[in-house]
Amino acid sequence: MRQSEDPGAVLDSRARHLFRVLVESYIREGRPVGSRRLARTAGLDLSPATVRNVMADLEELGFVRSPHTSAGRVPTARGYRLFVDTLLRVRPLRDQEVERLQRSLDPDLDTHGLLSSASALLSGVTELAGLVTVPRRERAVLRHIELLNLSHRRVLAILVTNGREVQNRILYLDRDYQPHELQEVANYLNERFAGQDLSAARDLLDRELQAVKQDLNRLVLNAAELGHKAFSQAGADDDDLVTAGETNLMGYDELSSVEKLRQLFEAFNEKEGMLHLLDRCISAEGVQIFIGQESGYEVLEECSMVTTPYSVAGEVVGVLGVVGPTRMAYDRVIPIVDVTAKILGAALNWRDTPPRSR
Repeated sequence: MRQSEDPGAVLDSRARHLFRVLVESYIREGRPVGSRRLARTAGLDLSPATVRNVMADLEELGFVRSPHTSAGRVPTARGYRLFVDTLLRVRPLRDQEVERLQRSLDPDLDTHGLLSSASALLSGVTELAGLVTVPRRERAVLRHIELLNLSHRRVLAILVTNGREVQNRILYLDRDYQPHELQEVANYLNERFAGQDLSAARDLLDRELQAVKQDLNRLVLNAAELGHKAFSQAGADDDDLVTAGETNLMGYDELSSVEKLRQLFEAFNEKEGMLHLLDRCISAEGVQIFIGQESGYEVLEECSMVTTPYSVAGEVVGVLGVVGPTRMAYDRVIPIVDVTAKILGAALNWRDTPPRSR
C-alpha cells in the first residue's frame, strides 16, 4: 500500500474497521492487541492470518507498532492522528453530566476560584492533568516603560501596565549603564512591546537574549538583558496558568518512569512552555488536539493535549484543556473539555455582568 496526502486514503473499509477496533481496545485496556484477539472482537468473519496481514500493512504505513517481538500491536502517534481525524466517534455528554459539571463551577467565586475549580474539575472528571490560562484581560499588559539610572549597577524600571497600574522594580545588573543607553533601551522596548502581554514579551526576550549573545548589535543585547529582567520581575507575582491533577499521570504505565515524570512535573511547575503552547490555541476555533511531537514541546512527546478557548461576553480570553498519555479516551475527553469551556465562560460572564436596576 502506498501513502498519500490523506493518510487514511490508502486503507480499505476492512482495514479501517480493524484499526479502529484495535485503537479502542488499546485505549480501553492498555495492552497490545494481538491478531487472534482482534479477529475475535472485530465482528468480521476473518481468520487470524488475514488480520495479521492487515496489521503488517498498518505497521508498514506507520499507524501501529509492535512494542516487543511476538507481541500485539499498539497505535503510534501517526495512528492516533488518523483515528482522531477520521474514525473517532465522540460521545456527547448526557444532560445529567452537563448539569453536574455546571454545579461544580460556582459563579459566585472570584476569578481565581473559578479557574481553580475548572482546572480541578477537568482533572477529576478525566483523571488527567487539567490546565486553564488566566483571562488575558486580567494579565499585565505593558503600556510604557522607563529606565532610570541608580548607583552601584542598579537601574529603576518603571512600568505602566493595563493603562493605570504603575510598578517600580530595581534591576541589579552586571555593569553600569549610561543614561543615553537606558533611554535607547526604553525606546526600543516601548516601540516593540507596548500593548503586549508581559509574559509573552518576557518569553520572546528570553529567546532573543540567547540568540544575540554573539551578536554585535549592542542595543538589542542591552534591551534583551534589561527587558527580560524588568518583565520577569514585574510578572513574578502573576500566575498565568492554573493546573491541577498532575499526579494523575503517575497512574499510566507509559508515563511512569521516574525520568519522564520528573520532566513532566518540572514542565507543569515552570509553566512557561505549557503556557506558550496554550497561547497558540487562543485564536483557534473549537477543540484542538496535539498528539505526541505535534506540540513541538519535547517533554510532551509521549502525551496528548486537548484544548479549547473559552470566551467572556463573546470575546475569547483564555484556553483550557487537559494533558495525558496518547492513550486517552478522546471520545469522552473532547466533549468534557468543550463543555467545561462553555460553562467557565458563562460563569465568568455572569460574575462580570453588572446587576440590573430594578
